[in-house]
Amino acid sequence: MKSKNRKLMVFAVGVVLLAAAAWAERGDDATRKSKNGLLRGEIDGIEIVMEYGRPNAQDRKIWGGLVPWDAVWRTGADEATTISFGSAVRVEGERLPAGRYGFFTVPGTESWTLIFNNIADQWGAFGYDEKEDALRVEVAPQSAPDHVETLTFGIEGDAVVLSWEKMAVAFSVQSAD
Repeated sequence: MKSKNRKLMVFAVGVVLLAAAAWAERGDDATRKSKNGLLRGEIDGIEIVMEYGRPNAQDRKIWGGLVPWDAVWRTGADEATTISFGSAVRVEGERLPAGRYGFFTVPGTESWTLIFNNIADQWGAFGYDEKEDALRVEVAPQSAPDHVETLTFGIEGDAVVLSWEKMAVAFSVQSAD
């Protein structure tokens, strides 16, 4: 029984260390203007984890200003936003293998391109390479009923939703099985 308890303890410590290492990838945000954000949840039984920088609107023109139309955006601040899926998924009906991806967008006034890039660890979109895209899908942005000061990702039903300023952008996620 001692051996079993020891193995369980070693496993538990390993899980805690791995979780701490994953959070540490974005680093300490004490001196950052844009604090770190973490979304952890499930859709259709699939674990989803997003790590991102959370900029504030601060009375700035966000869409078509701070975030230009029709250009690749890191979809947050500082390091590129990352998204992980614990199992293969369908994003907006398109298959995407389990894994960790850099999450970029190309915001447009009528349509947004959502990009899941094989290179997860990047600073901003400066090293973004379209050849590394695992999946691109199109979605329509929606007006948000209320002002959202700080960029936030959430899970609503079967969708991951980006909310910021007066806009919301959602994409559906389902099991690929």
